[in-house]
Amino acid sequence: MIRGLFSLYSVRYVVALVYMLQNTEYQAGPYLRWYWRTTNFSKVTYRRQLDRTRPARLLLLTLRLGMLLQIAAGLLLLALWYWRDLAGGWQFGLALLLSYPIVWAHVVTIPLALGRWLVIAPRHRRQIKRSEKIFAQHPGIRLAIVGSYGKTSMKELLLTVLSEGKKVVATPANKNVAISHARFAKTLQGDEDIVLIEYGESAPGDIARFARKTHPTHAVITGVAPAHLDQYKTVERAARDIFTIADFVSADKVYVNAESLLAQPYLKKHPQLQPYSRQSVLGWRIGSVQVDFDGIQFTMTKGKQRLALYSALMGEHQAGPLALAAALAAEFGLTPEQISAGIAKTAPFEHRMQPYQLSGAWVIDDTYNGNIEGIRAGTALLKALPAKRKIYVTPGLVDQGRQNQEVHQEMGRLIAASQPNQVVLMHNSTTPSIIDGLKAGGYSQEIIVEDDPLGFYTNLHAFIAAGDVVMMQNDWTDNYA
Repeated sequence: MIRGLFSLYSVRYVVALVYMLQNTEYQAGPYLRWYWRTTNFSKVTYRRQLDRTRPARLLLLTLRLGMLLQIAAGLLLLALWYWRDLAGGWQFGLALLLSYPIVWAHVVTIPLALGRWLVIAPRHRRQIKRSEKIFAQHPGIRLAIVGSYGKTSMKELLLTVLSEGKKVVATPANKNVAISHARFAKTLQGDEDIVLIEYGESAPGDIARFARKTHPTHAVITGVAPAHLDQYKTVERAARDIFTIADFVSADKVYVNAESLLAQPYLKKHPQLQPYSRQSVLGWRIGSVQVDFDGIQFTMTKGKQRLALYSALMGEHQAGPLALAAALAAEFGLTPEQISAGIAKTAPFEHRMQPYQLSGAWVIDDTYNGNIEGIRAGTALLKALPAKRKIYVTPGLVDQGRQNQEVHQEMGRLIAASQPNQVVLMHNSTTPSIIDGLKAGGYSQEIIVEDDPLGFYTNLHAFIAAGDVVMMQNDWTDNYA
């Protein structure tokens, strides 16, 4: 308690404030909730470090100058009280000296909140309104990509493969909300054959709002999993929201991941939707799937047509998305040679089942993953890969709402089933539930609970040895307890 109090006056305190503003994307509400929940500011930046962008540097300077001015004012009042007998000077001076960390922690949020409400929000509404006309009048295929997980990966797959024979553009990185769509619309030339638009749902009604503005002609639903349950409350509500895309796109042009357990009830209810999986897609049969550290290879057959495909993506779960990309390429007129070349160009995306070698070991970086289906895929891959020693590393999942305990117990059982030699958990509120799941799954080998995530990841090379396979899944930002 005493250490936490003194952390308010540490030189690292200002860095912690700006770091958390950055982690909450400069939103006043989440930032203030984090602030009042935190008891020791010296332990804030122990998962990541501050990205010293221009706004971050400006905020650091503003906060430091403001605090120095308040300290100077407090010292001046104390001096005037001492030398000039200023009534109440010592009380006001002491109050200024003691309160400056809390005052400036909140002062910085006022311009953020007012700026968003008075300036940014109206400007964004105007940009979004203008973008609707651009999307509606665009002559190309407008393909929306929605789901609880795998959206960015699917978008990049389609972009890589379809670009072999068509002019294709896509929303950049994981920029997937309305204002991002509006900014993307301004870059369109009007002669694109295919426009890929990623939808990043986070609250009820998001998918319908995005669809009304972007006017999609086709859609891919990558799957449903517990995510953003702080807003959706239940996974069923999230699933209903995701599947509202079918209200805006012809059912025979909505492609749904049939391997997603939570999506299957909607496929049964709406048989006109188009399923895809590692077994079949759009009349193509998939077979001869082989997976190793170099990637995945498989065949696709449809009547007399046959494709033998290779990708550097890792994991058998990649067969379904890759096959969908190939099948859509065929639907859109690409030749078999173009399809094979496009699939061959696909490679792991940053922090998404991205393999690299370290100290003679294979490390699979899946830290961008944030859902139970990704955990299912990652643990299955870990089990399938050969290794002298297998290590599984995770902090758990965020935004699981009321299903938090249930999801993390399932996660523990999935980890246990992959039979790693060691499990490394980053200590936080989910750790006990994961351990319960590990025990329920019969796991009896070593469990390490790490209190210094940043130190662990920074010194990973000292923890592993040649012949190891390390699966690292998910990340946990410091605004979560």
